[in-house]
Amino acid sequence: MSPRRPERRSEEAANAVIKAAMDLCQEVGYRKLSIEGIAARAGVGKNTIYRWWPSKAAVLLDGLLSTWKMDATFPDTGDFIADIKAQMAAASRILGDPDVFPHYRALIGEAQHDPDLHRALWDNFIGHLAGAAAERIRAAQRAGQVRSDADPVLVTELLYGAAYYRRLLTPRIADTAHVNAIVDLAFTGLAPAADAPAQ
Repeated sequence: MSPRRPERRSEEAANAVIKAAMDLCQEVGYRKLSIEGIAARAGVGKNTIYRWWPSKAAVLLDGLLSTWKMDATFPDTGDFIADIKAQMAAASRILGDPDVFPHYRALIGEAQHDPDLHRALWDNFIGHLAGAAAERIRAAQRAGQVRSDADPVLVTELLYGAAYYRRLLTPRIADTAHVNAIVDLAFTGLAPAADAPAQ
């Protein structure tokens, strides 16, 4: 589903609603954000918002989708490890933007008990990135750079799951060094080197 209902009559009013939602979420936090507050800030009626969006989360998702500048296309320089590091680092920087991350974290939390938002977040954003990552992994398999029996979807979850865990659930820094460490560990493995001394 789309986060936005199709019966849009005024783009100017719709943009005002989206801007109001984004600004208010920054000012008061997602928990205190309300349709009433968004309507008052945007200068529209509450019923107007409900004609276009089913919830405050849907308004916020629409706003983030219009401001996120994340290209789902992966680089393909022929060096899979360098390419996956570059794309993951770019994604980490964008999600870490203070104008983006608080909204995104709020939507991830809300999606856990809102099936429609969960589907919209996947269909409109996360699913595109996950699909592009899996396709890049398939290309690396065809080039002999990744094991042919590895499930590309599982590899994607392994890489991005670790990055999301740190970004969303821990106070630790999720930066380029962290991304590089994830990729290096994933593709080097956890087995000790042959000449490593026993502990």
